[in-house]
Amino acid sequence: MTTSRKKTKISVYLDPEVMKMLADFAARRDRSQSMVAEAAIASFLSPDDAERREAVLARRLDQIDRRITRLERDVGISVESLAVFIRFWLATTPALPEPAAKAARAKAGERYEAFISALGRRLAQGPKLRQEVSEDVDDRASS
Repeated sequence: MTTSRKKTKISVYLDPEVMKMLADFAARRDRSQSMVAEAAIASFLSPDDAERREAVLARRLDQIDRRITRLERDVGISVESLAVFIRFWLATTPALPEPAAKAARAKAGERYEAFISALGRRLAQGPKLRQEVSEDVDDRASS
């Protein structure tokens, strides 16, 4: 034996902007305004509403934490790469006598422009260093 549950009609006053948002949302979802309003009120009155919001916030914070961890890793790779390059360059490059140093400074400008062009191409298309460096390097080093 089934009992029919008749819905109760209520009248509410809505701000024109809220009414427009309700109408737009209902139209986008191809639902009635009544159904959207009923679902919104039920959600608002639901005792687990705060728990759901907390869970959503926790998920977002976890995503942000993972992104920051990746950023820290990428910056660490960049700093270490630069340090290794500078140490190698300083160890292998002899000082030049003054006449040769002048010519070297002129050539350095050309080489710097070529470096910037190559860097720009790599950033635009190629694989990034952070993609080439395995994330489990630390795991292998500590084993």
